[in-house]
Amino acid sequence: MTTIAANLEHVRARIARACEAAARAPASVGLLAVSKTFGGPEVLQAAHAGQRAFGENYLQEAVDKMAAVAALAPELAAELQWHCIGPIQSNKTRLVAEHFDWAHTVDRLKIAQRLSGQRPPQLPPLMVCIQVNVDGGVSKSGVPPQDAIALARAVAQLPRLCLRGVMSIPDPVPGQEAQRAVHARVRDVFDAIGACGAPGLEHFDTLSLGMTADLEAAIAAGSTLVRVGSGIFGARSYPA
Repeated sequence: MTTIAANLEHVRARIARACEAAARAPASVGLLAVSKTFGGPEVLQAAHAGQRAFGENYLQEAVDKMAAVAALAPELAAELQWHCIGPIQSNKTRLVAEHFDWAHTVDRLKIAQRLSGQRPPQLPPLMVCIQVNVDGGVSKSGVPPQDAIALARAVAQLPRLCLRGVMSIPDPVPGQEAQRAVHARVRDVFDAIGACGAPGLEHFDTLSLGMTADLEAAIAAGSTLVRVGSGIFGARSYPA
């Protein structure tokens, strides 16, 4: 068993234990392997260990990686699902619209409109999540919680998008109770959007919340998709 395969097994066991503690079915929580800065061979190691959904922050790196994986293992590559979990600038929307299956970081209507307009007609609708800035930090991406319902209503009407849920990246806080309290605020936004009665929310089911350090608290708060990078692939090394 490779290190990545062993790490995946460990993370899946953590998810199962957290689900048991929260009286939830393990199948109610998906795992997104955050493969940014790692290459095609590492993605394929995870894929051979059963992982199918991968999250990427750096768009051009991701597109190049998708091509590398397809060249190395075309049949397996066709089974993989790619999620954009990094900030989306206006000049990069076409990369997301043409190459990704999901975009978790929609926080402005302009970005959503560009994604919808640039989504190729031969592809299924792009699955999207509204990113919420639950901490209120001015330097962080995400729509303020009080504006999330209005944005969700508008995004849900765009023809080439399918609004699936809410995503957030709260600032780290010490202790599982404090973590759970922050995550619960995101769950409140998710619940409010789901209950607002807007058209286009028929597939609104995803709370993308929790990472390697806090996945237990996120699952306790209701997360349906945890994003784990270093817990699977190991520590990252970034270029200087």
